[in-house]
Amino acid sequence: MNLKPIKNEIDYRNALERLEVIFDAPVDTKEGDEAEILSLMIENYENEHYPIDSPDPIEAIKIRMEEMNLRQKDLVGLIGGKSRVSEILNRKKKLTVDMIREIERVLHISASVLVNNYKLVKK
Repeated sequence: MNLKPIKNEIDYRNALERLEVIFDAPVDTKEGDEAEILSLMIENYENEHYPIDSPDPIEAIKIRMEEMNLRQKDLVGLIGGKSRVSEILNRKKKLTVDMIREIERVLHISASVLVNNYKLVKK
């Protein structure tokens, strides 16, 4: 095991290549331990250099709807009537605090994602 910190893109690419070679190593072996440590180092480097922003609230709702096989009509009653749901999903109205609470409770989307700002579509 010849591990060293990932400090630049070359180190990062080398770490990815090495992990590819030892990825299926058995747990609790020298190579298995190396794969586990390399994975953590790679994840740390990626989080620092390639951060992924969370989706805006409306995209997060749409993604969860797709995951749960929900349609727009399935949100009626959760965040309002049919027209209110349409206004929210089409970015014509902002989410309210009560809507955020219900969405978090039912769709299990963190309120910290739902409270993020997003642009409305002009009428």
